[in-house]
Amino acid sequence: MTHRKAVFLMVLVTLLWSTAGVVTRHLEAARGFELTFWRSAFNALALLLGLSWLRGAALVSQLRRAPRLVWASGLCWAVMFTAFMLALSLTTVANVLVTMALSPLLTALLARVFLHHRLPLRTWSAIIVASCGIAWMFGHEMGQGGAPGAGRAWLGIAIALGVPLASAINWSLMQHVGRQRAAADIDSGSGSVPDGADMPLAVLIGAAISALAMLPLAWPLQASWHDVGLLASLGAFQLALPCLLVVHLSRVLSGPELALLAQLEVIFGVLWAWLWAGEQPSSAAMIGGGLVLAALIGNELLAWREQAARGPASPTNRLTSSSRRQA
Repeated sequence: MTHRKAVFLMVLVTLLWSTAGVVTRHLEAARGFELTFWRSAFNALALLLGLSWLRGAALVSQLRRAPRLVWASGLCWAVMFTAFMLALSLTTVANVLVTMALSPLLTALLARVFLHHRLPLRTWSAIIVASCGIAWMFGHEMGQGGAPGAGRAWLGIAIALGVPLASAINWSLMQHVGRQRAAADIDSGSGSVPDGADMPLAVLIGAAISALAMLPLAWPLQASWHDVGLLASLGAFQLALPCLLVVHLSRVLSGPELALLAQLEVIFGVLWAWLWAGEQPSSAAMIGGGLVLAALIGNELLAWREQAARGPASPTNRLTSSSRRQA
C-alpha cells in the first residue's frame, strides 16, 4: 500500500469514527446503558463475522489461547467503548471529542511513568497546555451551578476522560510487550501472533465485555427498531470496520502521522453534530478544544520534523492512536 493511499484511508477512518455523536442524537428511545449495549453488541457481532471469515476455525483456538495481555487490552477497549457512549448521553458531542483528544498526550505521560521514556520539553509543554484546555471546559460546566443540565455535563466530561486514559494504558501495554519480545529475539517461525495482528482479537474481547456488562443495566430494552438499526450501523461501520482498518494502516503510517490524522475526528464530529443535530458547541468547548488541538498538533508536527531530520523515530515518540477507540 502506498503512503498516499494509507493517508486517504486514515481520513476515511476518522470520518467513520466521527459519525457516533450525530447518529446518537437521532435515536428515539435508547439512552445511556442501552445504547452502549446495542452498539457494543453489534460491534462484537461484526468483528466475530469478519475475523471468522479472515481466520476461519483458528479464531476459536486463538481466543482460547489468548494471553493475559490480549485480555488486558480487551478490558481497555471495553472501558473505551462504554465510557464514550455513556458520556455522549450526558454531555455534548464537542465536550466528549475534545476530552478524547487527550489520548496521545496521556500515552506519552504513562510511557514516562511506567516505561521510563524520557519526554522532550515540547511534550511536557503540550500536556500542560492541553490540561489547561480541559480544565477550562470542565470549570465552565462546573461554574454553571444550578443551570439546567450543568451537573450532567461535567459528569459526562469526567466519564469521557476514561476513554483517553484507557487508550493510553492500552498502548503502553502494547509497547511494553513489544520491547520484551524484541529483547528476547523471538523466532518469527514460532507461531506467535504478531502484536498488530492481536489487536482485532482484543477489540472483539472488549466489545463482548462491554455488551455483557451493559445488558443487565439496560434491561428491559426499550429501543425501537429505528434505534436498533442506527446502533447496528454504528457497531459495524463506526467501530468494527475502522478498528480493523487502523490496525492495518499502522504498518504503513508512523505513530505521529496516525495521531495527527486521528484528530480530524474532533473536527468532523463537532461539525456533523452542528449541521445535522443542531448542537452548537459552547464557547468553553471551542476555547478548550482549540487549546487541546493546538497543543497536540504542535507537538506532533515538531515530532514529525525531528523524525524526518534524524531518521526513524524512537519508541518514545511513536505515540499512535490506533488503540484510542473508541469509541
